[in-house]
Amino acid sequence: MVMPLRGMGRTVFIPGVPPPAIHVLPLRGTGALVPDTITGMHPPRGCLVDCPRRPWDNRWLSGLATQLGASTVPRSIATVLLLALPALALTGPAARATDHPLDIRPATDASWGGEIRDVDKVLHSAAEALWPYFPGRTVKPILVEPKGGPITLFRRGPNGEYLVRLNTGDRHWAQHAYQFAHEFTHILANYDEHERSNKWFEESVCEMASLFALRRMSETWKVRPPYSNWRGYAPALRQYADERIRAAQLPPGKTLAQWYHENEPLLRQEPCLRDKNTVVAVALLPLFEKQPSNWETIAWLNDGASHGTRTFARYLEDWHARVPEKLRPIVRQIAGEFAVKINIVPTRP
Repeated sequence: MVMPLRGMGRTVFIPGVPPPAIHVLPLRGTGALVPDTITGMHPPRGCLVDCPRRPWDNRWLSGLATQLGASTVPRSIATVLLLALPALALTGPAARATDHPLDIRPATDASWGGEIRDVDKVLHSAAEALWPYFPGRTVKPILVEPKGGPITLFRRGPNGEYLVRLNTGDRHWAQHAYQFAHEFTHILANYDEHERSNKWFEESVCEMASLFALRRMSETWKVRPPYSNWRGYAPALRQYADERIRAAQLPPGKTLAQWYHENEPLLRQEPCLRDKNTVVAVALLPLFEKQPSNWETIAWLNDGASHGTRTFARYLEDWHARVPEKLRPIVRQIAGEFAVKINIVPTRP
């Protein structure tokens, strides 16, 4: 049994245990691989110690601490592993509850067509491609069902939970991720029922988020897949996104502003035209892939107020006025892509 310990500069061997008999559990945040046979407790296949809502988490850590103090493990190794336990505790569910929490709950009584823990991994992976760019943000739990959408309902659950419905199934992980990243971005954008005439822009941003998330996931899964045997799926995630990008290019010789001028009436009338939303998404995607911190601007896209019918220029101006000063350049850059000049109101001294 080989156990690499990050920061220790060495590889530790547990003597007397033949490698084939060892089940290995990777512990996120420490770089340590710990045999679950130390405690005799076998957590679910491929699941990490910091998997949310796993009843065995604390028991496993407690059992590990007990066994490490026993004679079954050499004292030097026990000391090293026990020193790592505080770090393990900080990566578990308790830490998530206070440090940038994200609570995604796929419906356990629904027909996903795959194991629920696998679905959970994919949904978290999709959301976590975007979540780091919303520092300090908190959201209510997100309850997800596999059918009836894709849509994020305006009504909430009994405790304020967001209600998301996908339209997927089986083990189509790229489709799961693509749809969920879209709906998750509606939540990040503080979606509301008031903005209709410019809703097409939010839909386009959500499509862009799906493309961004899949391309990021493809890179992440090459080195840190949810399960080691999923590493080979990374190229399929990229392919799923890139196929949509290739199919949604602007016509040759035409700018986004020109394209929008031709399509504006239809977009304002019907905001969910996916082929057109994706054209906008593909055109804006480089701005966010080059500078992912630009995603934070989306948190100010909606303000929950009824504005009546606004021009797209006024919509962008209102968005620009809401975002913090440090984020305003990207809003102006987006406006420029549509040939919209934002009128900046001078700040009073």
